[in-house]
Amino acid sequence: MKKSLSLLFILFAICFSFSQIKKEDIKFDKKEYLKEVSDNACKCIDSVNTYNKVVDSISSEIHSCIDKQAVAYQMGIKLTNIKDLEKLAKEVNGKKEINISINSNSDSNEYKKYYYEIESYLMQNCQSIKTKIASNDVVGERSETKNHEAIKYYNLGQDEFRKDNFTKAIEYYKKAVVFDSNFAFAFDNIGICSRKLGNYDDAIEAYEKSLKIDPKGLTPLQNIAIAYISKKDYKKGVKAYENLAKVDPKNPEVYYGIGNIYAQYLLDYEKALDNLCQAYNLYVEQKSPYRSDAETLINRVNKEMKKQGKEAIFNEILKKNHISPE
Repeated sequence: MKKSLSLLFILFAICFSFSQIKKEDIKFDKKEYLKEVSDNACKCIDSVNTYNKVVDSISSEIHSCIDKQAVAYQMGIKLTNIKDLEKLAKEVNGKKEINISINSNSDSNEYKKYYYEIESYLMQNCQSIKTKIASNDVVGERSETKNHEAIKYYNLGQDEFRKDNFTKAIEYYKKAVVFDSNFAFAFDNIGICSRKLGNYDDAIEAYEKSLKIDPKGLTPLQNIAIAYISKKDYKKGVKAYENLAKVDPKNPEVYYGIGNIYAQYLLDYEKALDNLCQAYNLYVEQKSPYRSDAETLINRVNKEMKKQGKEAIFNEILKKNHISPE
């Protein structure tokens, strides 16, 4: 599946002396090279500061980290393809030289091929990419606190959270809100820890308290939907995502979340597909690595709709969302 785009190729040439290259000198392991460039991208992503940044801003910085490696990866692959190099060799002033075209246009299919290989590797092997893209550190008016005791207990909670001691972390977060009952971040983290412990009702209660303090808080709006899904209350999960859309209509998690509920649990594949297509387009627009997740689920929906004899409807929904099937 690909987005239909009018492509303008931006090419540049790399020249080198072909006579210096010998087949026996080339020892190239594509998997190792992919790991090397991806590890470089992962280090770059790890340095991205997410504090008080919206998701598409974080995605843009992650994209820049991958983009830097995508061109290098493309160059390395092409330089070591000796059979193609031999075909491209030309005599220039008594020497054999080769021009290798490296496509740096991010809208081109050739560029995307190399970019997506790195992105897929990172999604499987780089913890930072998932941590950074899932961050909801946008600071609202009531997100933080100036109360020193509340800050002290909140930081103690953060220490326990980082060690996965969620029960102990909750104890500290609850002490923090004793000193500042409007400390939204503390309630958010009570919710997150409660959900990780499987206490979904407690999580929902904490998120609702946070939303009373800051009705536009992205962390509770997004996570309360996940808590409802965990409780198997799917209709409330959809409603929660719709509430998130009122505050953040360009958030692809809204449409991916709703699409996922309809695809996995309510089995309404047409509604699922329409939402997943919207999520896919937003992920692409925001250069988010979660584009691949939406694509995977769209392909799964495609299989189910084919079984139901609804392939024409599937293609129609894709067309409506300006996506063309492969």
